[in-house]
Amino acid sequence: MNRSDKSRHPTISTVYRRAFAPSVNLALYPFKVYHFRFISRRVAAMTAQTNRQFLLAKRPVGAATRETFTYQEVPVGTPQDGQVLVRNEYLSLDPAMRGWMNEGKSYIPPVGIGEVMRALGVGKVIASNNPKFAVGDYVNGALGVQDYFLGEPRGFYKVDPTLAPLPRYLSALGMTGMTAYFALLDTGAPKAGETVVISGAAGAVGSIAGQIAKIKGCRVVGIAGGADKCKFLVDELGFDAAIDYKSEDVPAALKRECPKGVDVYFDNVGGDILDAVLSRLALKARVVICGAISQYNNKEAVKGPANYLSLLVNRARMEGFVVMDHAANFAAAGQEMAAWMAQGKLKSKEDIVEGLETFPETLMKLFNGENFGKLVLKVS
Repeated sequence: MNRSDKSRHPTISTVYRRAFAPSVNLALYPFKVYHFRFISRRVAAMTAQTNRQFLLAKRPVGAATRETFTYQEVPVGTPQDGQVLVRNEYLSLDPAMRGWMNEGKSYIPPVGIGEVMRALGVGKVIASNNPKFAVGDYVNGALGVQDYFLGEPRGFYKVDPTLAPLPRYLSALGMTGMTAYFALLDTGAPKAGETVVISGAAGAVGSIAGQIAKIKGCRVVGIAGGADKCKFLVDELGFDAAIDYKSEDVPAALKRECPKGVDVYFDNVGGDILDAVLSRLALKARVVICGAISQYNNKEAVKGPANYLSLLVNRARMEGFVVMDHAANFAAAGQEMAAWMAQGKLKSKEDIVEGLETFPETLMKLFNGENFGKLVLKVS
C-alpha cells in the first residue's frame, strides 16, 4: 500500500481486516506513523545479541516463584524457511499462565519442563523467511517470555501501532477483550434490565465485561479489592455499584446491591465469593465460569461451591468458558468493540511493568490482587 495515498491513515477496522476478515468501516483519529529504516543493519545487530529467556524449571506446588523458572541467555538465531524473528515489545501476563504450568488434561497442553514459558505478546518482525510477514510488521501471537521469538508464526496476526498503543492489543483489542465479550454475551446472555455481577471486576477481563454489560442495558455490580479499585469501577467505568471484598461483608453487600437477585454472575475468582453470589441467584440465572484465580495456587484440592444447590432451586445454570471456542467470530467481535471504543463507550486500562527480568515477581501481582487493569510486561 502506498503511504502517500488517502489510505495513509487507516481505520481501526483495518486491524481486524488484516488480522481476521473484512466487516465494517470504523473511523478513529490517526496516530503517528512510524517509519522503519536501515532494516538490514538492525537485523545484523539484533542477531549478534543474546536472547534472555525464562524457561519452566519445575511444576510449582502453590505459588510460582523465581525458582519455578530457569533464566538463561542464548544467541539470537536467524529464521529458516517459514520462520520469523520477532523482537518482543510487550507480553501479556494472565492468570491462565499458572494453569499452563500444571501437568494434566486441560484446554491447552501444559508448558513442558525446559521450554520457554508461554505468553502472548506483541512485537516487531525484524527478519522473515515467511511470505505472510515482512520486516517491519507488528504481530500478535504466542511469543513466550523472552526478548526474541524465532520460529513459525502459528496463529500470529498483524496489528497496527498507528491505530492504537501496542499494549491495547493485549487488552481490549486482544484475547482479553475477546474473553470478556464472548463469555458475557454468549455464555451469560444478559438482557437489558437484568442485574450482572462481576468478580475480579477491576482486572483485565472483568473491567471489560462490566462495561459491555452496561452497553447492553444491564445493572452492573462489580466486586473488587480496595477502595481505589471500587471508585474506579463506578466513577470511570460506569458500574452501578462496587463491593470491596477486602473491607465489606460480601453476602450482606450483595443483598444490598442486588435486592432482586443476580441474573448473570461473571466469575473470575471462585472460592468464597462464588459461594456468596450463588446464594443470591435469581430465577433462571446464568453463572459464567471464566476463571478461579483464588484457587490457582492452592496446595490442597480446589475448593468447590458449597451453595451449588442454589442452581437447582433457581433453575439456574453454571457453564465454563474457553475463549478459543469462539475464534471463528473474533473478527466481528473485534470490530464491534473497536466501534465502542471509538464512541467512548468502552475504556481500557493497562497496568504496565517494565523489564523482562522482573517476570516472576510481576506475574505474582495477579495473584496478590496488586494489578489494576490488564497486566502487561514491557520487555525492554
